[in-house]
Amino acid sequence: MRNSSSGGSNDRERPRVSVVSTGGTIASTAYGGSSGVAPRLSAEELCRTVPQLSDVADIRHVSFGPVPSPDFTMADLLSVRDLALSEVRSGATGIVVTQGTSTLEESSFVWDLLWDEDVPLVVTGGMRNPQLPGADGPANILGAVQVAASPAARGLGTVVVFDNELFPPRYVHKTHSSSVSTFAARNTGPIGWVTEGRVRVAARPTTRYRIEVPSSTQPVEVALHAVCLGDTAQLLPELVSAGYRGLVIAGVGPGHVPGRIVDTLTALAGVVPVVLVAGTGGGETFTSTYEFRGSETDLLSRGLIGGGDLDGKKARLLLTLLLMGGADLGACRSTVPRMALPGGSCRFPSAQVEGDPRARASARPSDEAREQQ
Repeated sequence: MRNSSSGGSNDRERPRVSVVSTGGTIASTAYGGSSGVAPRLSAEELCRTVPQLSDVADIRHVSFGPVPSPDFTMADLLSVRDLALSEVRSGATGIVVTQGTSTLEESSFVWDLLWDEDVPLVVTGGMRNPQLPGADGPANILGAVQVAASPAARGLGTVVVFDNELFPPRYVHKTHSSSVSTFAARNTGPIGWVTEGRVRVAARPTTRYRIEVPSSTQPVEVALHAVCLGDTAQLLPELVSAGYRGLVIAGVGPGHVPGRIVDTLTALAGVVPVVLVAGTGGGETFTSTYEFRGSETDLLSRGLIGGGDLDGKKARLLLTLLLMGGADLGACRSTVPRMALPGGSCRFPSAQVEGDPRARASARPSDEAREQQ
C-alpha cells in the first residue's frame, strides 16, 4: 500500500478526500508490447490525469492492490473498509474508492452494510481503460471526488457515482458490458447527480443498515442458485457437506420453484438459512399471492426466508455478512426479512440498538419513530 498527498492549500476548511485505488479497468494499461491490459496504475497516477481535483479538495492518494475486481474476496473488502476508516480517523472528510466495474454492485453493497460513518464512501470506476479514446475514468474520478467533498453527501453512507449520477448500492446494478452509462438502479433510479460541479442529492435512503463484522472474521460460503426451466437442483443436497453455511434461491418470477425440488429446499431450510428472492432482479419477492407447491407461500411456510426487494447477489452478500457477524439460523430468520426491505431493522447485532448510545444517535428519524411506537 502506497500513500501520498496533493493539494495547494493548508486551509483546514478545505475538504480532505482520500482516493483509494484498488485496480480495475480504470487503472488498467498494457505492458511490454502486449495488446491486452491489466490493473497497474496507482492512486497517484490516476489522480494525475484529473488536474481539476485540486480545485475541489486536498487529495490523499492511497493504493490497495491492484486487484482485478473478479478476484476480490470478503477479506479484501474488510481490508478496504479498515483502510477507509483509518483515513477518516486521520482527518479525511470524504473517501473515494476506485475499482473494477465487474463486481462494483456487490462490493459497494458490502461496504454500505459495513460503513458506520457520516463521512461518505464513494465508489466509482471506468468502462474504458486509459489507453482508449474517450476513457471515462478521469471524469468519474472527478465526479466521485466532488460528491465525497460535498456536505450534501454526508450521512448517505456508501454511494456509487458513475457518469455524474449517484446510485444507492442496495439497488445499483451493471446493465451493459461496455456502455459508459452501464449502471442503473432498478427500483429507485439515481438518487442524485452532479451538474457543473454542483452535487444534487434528490433522495436519501430511509434506513442505513449496519452489520458488525470484525476485521479478523473468517469468511463463510453462501451459495446462490438461480432456478430455471426444467431445474432439478441435483447439486443442492450436497451443499452442507461441501461446507456451505447458507443458500439463496433466485426463483422464477416473484419467487417460485418447480415442485420437484421443494422437498430438497425444505430439508436444507431446517439446517441452514435459505433465502428466497425473485429472479427478476427488480420488484419485490412475493409472500402471499400464490399457493401451489413451489409457490412463494408454500416455500415460506416450509422455513425459507423472504428476501424482500433484494436480488440474488445482494441477498447472498447480506446473508454472508450476517453469518460472519455471528447470526445463527434463528437470527437469520428474524433479521433478513427486516433488512431485506426499506425501513426495516437498522443494525445487527440488534442488542447494540438497545444498549449502544452511539447506535441510537446514528439512527435515522424513521427508525427512532419506530422505536417509540
